Formats: sequence, structure tokens, C-alpha cells
Amino acid sequence: MSEPVNLQDRVVIVTGAGGGLGRAHALLFAAHGARVVVNDLGGTTHGEGANASAADRVVEEIRAAGGTAVANHDSVTDGARIVEQALDSFGRVDVLVNNAGILRDKTFHKMDDSDWELVYRVHVEGAYKVTHAAWPHLREQNWGRVIFTSSTSGIYGNFGQANYGMAKLGLYGLTRTLAIEGRKYGVLVNAIAPTGGTRMTEGLIPPQVFERLRPELISPLVVYLGSEQCQDSGELYEVGGGWIGKVRWERSQGVGFDPREGFTPEQVADNWARIGDFDGAGHPQDSLQAMQQMMANLHKYPLG
Repeated sequence: MSEPVNLQDRVVIVTGAGGGLGRAHALLFAAHGARVVVNDLGGTTHGEGANASAADRVVEEIRAAGGTAVANHDSVTDGARIVEQALDSFGRVDVLVNNAGILRDKTFHKMDDSDWELVYRVHVEGAYKVTHAAWPHLREQNWGRVIFTSSTSGIYGNFGQANYGMAKLGLYGLTRTLAIEGRKYGVLVNAIAPTGGTRMTEGLIPPQVFERLRPELISPLVVYLGSEQCQDSGELYEVGGGWIGKVRWERSQGVGFDPREGFTPEQVADNWARIGDFDGAGHPQDSLQAMQQMMANLHKYPLG
């Protein structure tokens, strides 16, 4: 058995923690000794209104169980204020869980600018604002953990969720880059794509399945990713219903043409099956690895 995951006195910010996944994360972090900033604006799942009671209730739960927590009611688009409260209350920040989110589901042809922009603001700009405010403190102390919440809608697409899918896969792109930039400072960054039974997914998942997708079945992964034991960075994990799987990019071996002579659309058509053949597929880990096959093709046809 591994050593117990101990987050004693670590300071953890969980956004969107007034209910659902965020609440479950906050409770489990606190149960493992962390001091938790419970952030929640208290708006609807469509991003409307505000209500301080959601975050306050979770703080009361944590304190009733003997844990330490404070409530924060700011929007994630005011991320610096959330981080400032962590510093004012506990003097530091160690772990950031970017969990806050909304839905504005519509088919693309019916979507208006407000549907697109509000989803972007909460998921992408909000995660950026909080993370950008916390980042200097994580770097300076040479330790930190950041977890972004992606989605299978971003990885695979989902009907009526062009805005949501765009935002969620964008967060994984941010994860990959921050993992590279943070590693030498001891700041590790990962992403999860959760499936949980929350108010955001109620009505979208069959009732008999919804009841079995408890948010508490997501949080053990999140707490592990926020711990000292976790040494992975830049990874993406699907999680839900008691199951966890790691996701990676896969790319075919492709086809190389002579770059000196160029090639035609007809040649692309002739080689289309080979271009899409995943036998012997590769799994590039970074941009340098991704360029290796292209560079090998250039070297195959040297200039005279």
C-alpha cells in the first residue's frame, strides 16, 4: 500500500465549490488536512445571478467535520481577488482546482454571441485569471499543483456544445503549456475530463445512470493530483463512476512527399488510406517529438 495522501496545512483553492464536483473536491481536500478556499459565485448553471449561501454551506460542512475553510464569493473572472483571499486567510496557496463552469447548450446555428462569450469567460478566461494570479506564488515557493477541468465534450465533441467543447479542450492546451513552463519550478499541472451526476448534467444523463455517477467518485483523483505523491504533469484523465483512464494523442505514421517538387491534391487522394492508417501509430509527447517525422522527411530529400 502507498503512504497515505497527506495535505496537512496545504492551502487549496477550489473554484465552483458550492455544489457538485467542487463541493466534493473541497470536502475531500479538507478531510486530508488541507485548508480550503471554497469559491462559488452562487449563480445558476446558465451563469446568471449570484448567491453567497452555496459556498457558505460547504464551509460550514468542512468546519463541522473539524476542517479549516473560508468562503469566497467572487467570480472566477476576478481571479486575483480569490487568490488574494487565500493569501490573506492562510498566507500562501499550494493547490488550485479550476472547476467553475456553466452551460449554454445550443446547436451552432442557433447560438448567439452571448452564449459563446459567457461560456468562454467562465471556463477559459476565469481559469486563466485565477491561475495567472496564483502562478507567481507557486513558482516562488518551488511547489504547486494546478488541476484544470476539461470534458469529453472537448475531447470527442458533443451535439449542442460547440461553445463548451471549445472551452474545455482549450483548457487542455493550457494544461500542456503550463506543465512545460512549471516543471522546473516544481509546479505540476494536469487536467481531468469528469463525468459526474451534478446539477449541470441532470437531465442530460439517464436517471438510472445519473444516480450512480456521484461527484465523490471524481474527487479522489483530484486530491491525488494535488498531492506530493503525484509527479506526473501535462496529462489528461477521464474519470467517472469509479473508473479512471489516461488519454493520449495518437498519430499515424503518415506519408512523406518530396518537398523539393511539391505534390498535388491527386497524390493526397491516392495516399489517403495510408495517411489515415493507424497501424504502428506514434504518440508524440511534445512539439519536438511531433516534428520528428516531418524533419525526417525533409532529410530524406536533401537539397542538391
